[in-house]
Amino acid sequence: MPDCPFCAIVEGHSPSHTVYSDGDVVAFLDILPVTRGHTLVVPRRHSSGLADLDPLIGGRVFAAGQRIAAVLRSSEIAADGVNLAMNDGRAASQTVFHSHLHVVPRHAGDKLSFARGLLTRRGGDLESTAAMLRRAMQAQA
Repeated sequence: MPDCPFCAIVEGHSPSHTVYSDGDVVAFLDILPVTRGHTLVVPRRHSSGLADLDPLIGGRVFAAGQRIAAVLRSSEIAADGVNLAMNDGRAASQTVFHSHLHVVPRHAGDKLSFARGLLTRRGGDLESTAAMLRRAMQAQA
């Protein structure tokens, strides 16, 4: 898709802090994370939402999300829990119309309201976080 920022990342035309990649999906850090380690998992093939997302690819997106969630718990991030969220459509707060799964690490007592957190985002040291998660993904493999 010519104007899709996630397609540009998948194709290597735009920079990202990639933490996982395989033949079907790419996972990279959100540029405005809700919490440190907030990762987006996208299918390599463009789909704008759930209606046109191949269910088999959707399963692979979710499987990658599960693997990343495990790493967020076992890595330096030391998450106590993880939110998995997929916004489908403008009314559901989808802002980039390429299907994507949010994998958001949570910590006990973080007082983060997830819905509010999706609207209030903070930058951070994305490069070191991505490098740490890549190392943890490789160690888990």
